[in-house]
Amino acid sequence: MKRIINFKYLVLFFILAVFCIAGPNRCLFAQDKVVAVVNNEIITQKDLNDFLNFITMQYSRELKGKALEEKVQGMKQDLLQRLIEDRLILQQAGIEKVTVEPSRIKARIIELKKRYATDTEFEDDLGKQGLVLADLENKIREQMLMYAVIQQKVRDKIIVRPDEITDFYNKNKQQFLTPEERQLTIFILQDEKQAKEMSYYLRLGEKIEKLATRYSFTTNTLSTWKGEDLRKEIEDTVFKLGLGEVSDAVKVDKQYYVFRLDNITGSRQLSLAQAQDKIQTYLFEKKLQEGLTKWLDEIKAHSYIKITGD
Repeated sequence: MKRIINFKYLVLFFILAVFCIAGPNRCLFAQDKVVAVVNNEIITQKDLNDFLNFITMQYSRELKGKALEEKVQGMKQDLLQRLIEDRLILQQAGIEKVTVEPSRIKARIIELKKRYATDTEFEDDLGKQGLVLADLENKIREQMLMYAVIQQKVRDKIIVRPDEITDFYNKNKQQFLTPEERQLTIFILQDEKQAKEMSYYLRLGEKIEKLATRYSFTTNTLSTWKGEDLRKEIEDTVFKLGLGEVSDAVKVDKQYYVFRLDNITGSRQLSLAQAQDKIQTYLFEKKLQEGLTKWLDEIKAHSYIKITGD
């Protein structure tokens, strides 16, 4: 089998070479350098670039600037391996004759467009990533095909038994300790002088109703624990307060915040009943990853894969 496949690719590369000899404008190597061969398909540099652009677009609505750049850069190293695995999964979808209804792809496009103010903004974002609508539709179709065949071959076969959940809980009880939680009242003001005075009079014990006649402020409540995703200036302030204490005025962006610590709930052990959903999800995802890796390894063992890039 491998001899036949190798012969096919000798023919393929010969055809590509002919195109190059025909003239620089027709040279496929210049535009579509082959970086990998997966059974009877090739992966080109353009495929890699399009894949990277598609991933960048997916994350661009959640991440911006440096955070987006770091996310994308972190994925580049394993991008070709991921694309090879995706190609293998798609080939399996073809073997299994898995299909995707066009209406599902259309619905997904409509869902993506809702993130944008206008269709023009959506199309501009596509253009920035070097994509057109047809590219996006094809990538979504491929994602749905991969999900469907993984569902059929791996996900549907996973079972997490009740005794596994109980065993994990008993061996990892420390993971199910809730941290100390603090409940605070927040006073938000626009003026620094008023915020400082507000903090002073709250410490003296003046009633909020009386202060409302002299100062313009809004109130909110906050329940938090150490290590939560709080701004540093807020975390440094609220975790120094004793019960009932009021903070100094803290500037956050263009507003001033005064915090009062109203209650502290100590750390406590979650029961098995309280933790079981979280454990179920963790064990399922763990088994899914293990099952997917095993299934892919079996496919790779019976596939022709050649990385041709530098």
